[in-house]
Amino acid sequence: MLLRPDCIPCILRMTITSLRKLPLDENSVKTLYTDILENPALHGLDWDTTSVEVIEDIWKKIVKRVNTPDPFSLEKSNQNKKVMDLYPHLEKMVNTAADPLYMAVKLSILGNAMDLMVADTSVTIENLISEKVKVPLSDENYAKFKQQLKASKHLLIFGDNAGEIVFDKLLIETLKKIHQLEITFVVRSVPTLGDATLKEAKSVGLDKIVTVIENGIDGPLPGTLLSRCSSKVNDLVRQSDLIISKGGGNYDTLDEERKHLNKNISFLLLSKCEPYCNHFDMKLYQPILANFYPPQAV
Repeated sequence: MLLRPDCIPCILRMTITSLRKLPLDENSVKTLYTDILENPALHGLDWDTTSVEVIEDIWKKIVKRVNTPDPFSLEKSNQNKKVMDLYPHLEKMVNTAADPLYMAVKLSILGNAMDLMVADTSVTIENLISEKVKVPLSDENYAKFKQQLKASKHLLIFGDNAGEIVFDKLLIETLKKIHQLEITFVVRSVPTLGDATLKEAKSVGLDKIVTVIENGIDGPLPGTLLSRCSSKVNDLVRQSDLIISKGGGNYDTLDEERKHLNKNISFLLLSKCEPYCNHFDMKLYQPILANFYPPQAV
């Protein structure tokens, strides 16, 4: 999904939220913010780009200013710990559900709420799960997803946020109980925002249950542009029967890629903004399971 007018104030709010979390005095914040505002896309002068690419440019400037490649390392660790503490409860929710896979998919989507860049922290992940777990997924989309999983041998998952990856771990464990799948989980090579890297994935034991690899992208891009990914990732894309894409950043970039990729992709994310609500015809903060399969795949 390319940049839309709604994305600009959203990116700027994210930027301010990020800057206020960092050890910067007011003059430094103003100077850095002025530098960030030089990006043409933030003035409506470049619509042929994604919000993810705009954010990469912003993040490079932030990292350069604070002189550390991963400013939110501690916060990401805390996000992982928070969900790991909930893990026994989440696991019980899955194991006691009438359809464990359905519950695991739903929780994986709700895990997309673990976003350090969202300024509103009034809603806890526990309350969000309690409220939104009652919201149904599309019966048709879930049925197609299950059908595609059953026909798949190679599954490739593009991960998103720290904390969220713990929900993904539960989904992977559930999938492995049901299907004989070769699964690879892809994380960011370069730290960006609150997104998971190999460090966060290993800290929750994700590497103990599935193959975890870095995407190979040489910058802090909070999404997936296959043209910038490693040859290993691109080989896995070609070999995969199904790709699962987590979160908005991966959706924005892979949605553009899928138009010429001709691969089976299931997007799991929350409708965090108005463009997503309009695009998917959903209310705000609803769980989305959207499938994009070539006609012969289903």
